[in-house]
Amino acid sequence: MFKRIGLFLLTNLLVVITVSLIINIVLPLLGIQVTGGMYGLAVFCGIFGMSGAFISLAISRWMAKRAYNIQLIDGTTTDSGAREIYDMVARLSRKAGLPEVPEVGIYQAAEPNAFATGPSKSKSLVAFSTGLLSSMRREEVEAVAAHEVSHIANGDMVTMTLLTGVANALVMFMSRVIAQFIDSFLRDDNGGGGLGFLGYIMTVMVLETFLMLLASIPLAAFSRMREYRADAGSAKITSPTSMANALKRLAEAAGMPEKKDSFSMAKISSGKRMSLFATHPSIDDRIARLMRM
Repeated sequence: MFKRIGLFLLTNLLVVITVSLIINIVLPLLGIQVTGGMYGLAVFCGIFGMSGAFISLAISRWMAKRAYNIQLIDGTTTDSGAREIYDMVARLSRKAGLPEVPEVGIYQAAEPNAFATGPSKSKSLVAFSTGLLSSMRREEVEAVAAHEVSHIANGDMVTMTLLTGVANALVMFMSRVIAQFIDSFLRDDNGGGGLGFLGYIMTVMVLETFLMLLASIPLAAFSRMREYRADAGSAKITSPTSMANALKRLAEAAGMPEKKDSFSMAKISSGKRMSLFATHPSIDDRIARLMRM
């Protein structure tokens, strides 16, 4: 499984590298060259960068269900506890103005957490860990559910995808521009020298990895901002106190080993220390903002 900074960042890094191999090795071997100068390169990178991000978004529900072995529940579920969770999400979805009730699922994990994913407001998924459901009171679970529903209502997944697509395109474009500059700088007056074919490929790959790491900083900043917005959304349709209490409950479990997985960015909390790359604000800061409400 992909790990850490989030499904989109790492998935799309692989997409960028794959496209690089196609552009620089496969197409030239077939006698096809990317033409059109900087403009053509920009268009090409834009198409592939955005495509990778939206492909990741399109398959996000499918990936989540299989990665976590999520058990879906609905209005016909016979288990009373699971049915209560579904009814809760359905009620909150109506309050948040969603066009459709998201798919609701439960997955086995001792870590108390939940996440939302999906390509649109009408095609989304909200999943809860068994650890969260067993460790929180009903009003706290409801606040967490409202937080995830707010992510969907705010369109956070689509916005994150757009930003990631732009980042992918810029990374692909700038890595090639810089590599071309280095290649030109190393050439002599007769046009000899330079990076060479393999040297150019390796330089592009190294630059893409470095630039993708830099691009993750503003993406992580947006991710932290959307957590504040989802907390506020939960507070509006439940209460600030319930959301704050849920976060306190999560803070109590902060010492629990956290599963490293591809949906860490989408979860309600993260055990990572605060840094430029942190996808979630500190729980203390989130609670302080809720208490000011």
